[in-house]
Amino acid sequence: MTSATALEERHGAHNYHPLDVVLSHGEGVWVTDTDGRRYLDCLAGYSSLNFGHRHPALVEAVQTQLERITLTSRAFHHDQLGHFCAELAQLAGKDMVLPMNTGAEAVESAIKVARKWGYEVKGVPADRATIVVADGNFHGRTTTIVGFSTDPQARSGFGPFPGGFRHVAFGDSAAMAAAIDETTVAVLIEPIQGEAGVVVPPEGYLADVRRFCDENGVLFIADEIQSGLGRTGTTFACDLWDVSPDVYVLGKALGGGILPVSAVIADASVLGVLRPGDHGSTFGGNPLACAVARAVIELLADATHQQGAATRGAHLHRRLTDLVGSGVVATRGVGLWAGVDIDPAIATGREVCEDLAALGVLAKDTHGSTIRLAPPLTINEVEIDLVVDSLADVVARRSSTEVEVLA
Repeated sequence: MTSATALEERHGAHNYHPLDVVLSHGEGVWVTDTDGRRYLDCLAGYSSLNFGHRHPALVEAVQTQLERITLTSRAFHHDQLGHFCAELAQLAGKDMVLPMNTGAEAVESAIKVARKWGYEVKGVPADRATIVVADGNFHGRTTTIVGFSTDPQARSGFGPFPGGFRHVAFGDSAAMAAAIDETTVAVLIEPIQGEAGVVVPPEGYLADVRRFCDENGVLFIADEIQSGLGRTGTTFACDLWDVSPDVYVLGKALGGGILPVSAVIADASVLGVLRPGDHGSTFGGNPLACAVARAVIELLADATHQQGAATRGAHLHRRLTDLVGSGVVATRGVGLWAGVDIDPAIATGREVCEDLAALGVLAKDTHGSTIRLAPPLTINEVEIDLVVDSLADVVARRSSTEVEVLA
């Protein structure tokens, strides 16, 4: 244990269980630990680092803004906010933007907006609004959000929880239709469930959700905090199915891996329900955040990163498919995003991630025997091959060890 990790263990709350790696530098898809060893980052800050570590355009944007002004609070105007809102609204094809900081804040904000819209526009009786959510969801860690999580660890010990949420199975169109009634103000889902293990919905599901919302006067809220901004080979995951939600919730990659930046994006008919004093954030939409987010939006403008994620993602999934049956039970995903189910008889996801780290590849496990791969969009095919070859080596060695034990 290094002095840094010893201090963290003693003085930091134990709400994470990190791998035994102490990182000190990052450049592109690579990070370096305090001993000088390099690792290929296949987590990318849970998609916060879509453009890699310290992307020159993003660093330059921050450095330039640091020399001017960093925070005004929303008590005053500043010269970055309007441009940021206009550019992000255009990217999403909407009218307005509500800037916040973290993804969880943006989700909470979307919930507030949906309820207020439901009372003022749809005419739902006071305090009766309901929101339909999906089993296996992950939208953040606030008490409201974990209150409608179906992950026992996320919920246990944190109640009592606010009501107003209805659960349905993710990908089940019939269950979704049955859950919507006259009190429903919104459907809140991840187009692709990230924390659940990169779960892709069946064909036609998002189109069904869009239709149900239209037929019942309900807002479709797409949480694209992990899936948005190029990760899936399109600007938004919803684009894969030609579906446009009423509300986008963004975060993570919007800050370029440098600052927490999030946003709720919708038309004026939705976000227009907010009036001065209804909602706020001291740091939301600050000049520094707007500057880096504008640089992120510019990186996405010509679709180069999206196209690269689609092309190299196809290569990643072809390579991963070849591992099925050899210690890998199944793989799934889209773009540069994959969930890989390891045979639990040979190893846990945590053990596989520890073995990968020993080979210089950083990934993250979830739900026991699943690992997630989400490298920066700047990764190349040679580096993808390194990742998959390393995974193949790990599962092969784990499989042979299991065979020896059984013998």
